[in-house]
Amino acid sequence: MNNTKQNPFHLIACASLIALIVLLVLWEMLLAPLRPGGSWMVLKVIPLLYPLRGILKRQNYTMQWSSMLIFLYFTEGVVRAGSDTLALSRALAGLEIILSVAFFFGAILYLRPYKKAAKKAKKEAANNLPSEPI
Repeated sequence: MNNTKQNPFHLIACASLIALIVLLVLWEMLLAPLRPGGSWMVLKVIPLLYPLRGILKRQNYTMQWSSMLIFLYFTEGVVRAGSDTLALSRALAGLEIILSVAFFFGAILYLRPYKKAAKKAKKEAANNLPSEPI
């Protein structure tokens, strides 16, 4: 597959991941922190920083495992959307849900052609194996 051509799903994954990182920092430091002046909850953004470089560089393996990591943020968004008492915090949780779902689908749809090509290559390799004499 040609990695130099811009893929819209890669753009969605990159944009949603960066937006989620910015959202989480702003949420816990300025917009609706758990404690006035900011919260240690801002540290929850750190796991998202690990795959950022790989996502930007289109590394398939990083796309795969980070698409599972993002479910932690989806889950947090669902929990906080249903339990936070502050309306702004519930709205930010809704945005967290949207961004995590956008990242997941962006990553999965970006990887789809690579997965199909890998399956095809595996099938062709299996068909080209010499048969052993009995």
